[in-house]
Amino acid sequence: MVRVRIYGLDFTSAPSKRKPLILVGCALEGRALRLEEAEALSSFDEFEGFLERGGPWVCGMDFPFGQPRALVEALGWPRSWEGYVGKVSRLPKEEFERAIKNHMAGRPAGGKYHYRLADRRSGSSSAMMLFRVPVGKMFYQGAPRLLNSSVSIEPCRPTAASLAVRVAVEAYPAVVARRFLGKRSYKSDERKRQTPLRRTAREELTVGLESPALVEAYGFVVEMDEAWREELVRDPKADVLDSVLCAVQAAWA
Repeated sequence: MVRVRIYGLDFTSAPSKRKPLILVGCALEGRALRLEEAEALSSFDEFEGFLERGGPWVCGMDFPFGQPRALVEALGWPRSWEGYVGKVSRLPKEEFERAIKNHMAGRPAGGKYHYRLADRRSGSSSAMMLFRVPVGKMFYQGAPRLLNSSVSIEPCRPTAASLAVRVAVEAYPAVVARRFLGKRSYKSDERKRQTPLRRTAREELTVGLESPALVEAYGFVVEMDEAWREELVRDPKADVLDSVLCAVQAAWA
């Protein structure tokens, strides 16, 4: 039976020891995705080191790999993914953010943001967003580092398949979570919003990952021991849980 190494990565635009990137490593064999270990990456240097880790592996990463075509064209950036991500990589962070803000300032109320097809289909925020959930800042930090790596980036920059191939796919944890919770929230970074109802939602979601419903949706079930179950339910911020949901999408991909 073929065994495939799978990772899920919960991303942040400013990793630190207090708020690291969480990387969950798994093994996909047949109809089971087995959770094996979790790592905390407290700097982008550690993230770059992971990208060069020996393969084969597939990693689902929770940040937008690209920007809406309408934004790219409006700002006069190169049309190709390599072109405009390369352009962004040479911009200071403040200049990148200012370009987006200036473009939004000239658009009508209710239409400030452009959306990618992936944003529309997944129900996610626009990849341009710099506030609340700052996925635009995540793009600025993540996409150029993918560009500078030798990873195969699907579908932006696929490379020739080989036994050592390493593949990055964009993931969005809510896509999996909604199958079991609908629109109910299961996490919060704000202490006052870390309620028993959200804990109950995490319990339901964890049960769902081991249920036949996941097999019906993705073709496999998640296998974990009691320590994993306790961790996925315990953390009100759900950083490890989100990484597991990214791993589910990577395994499905």
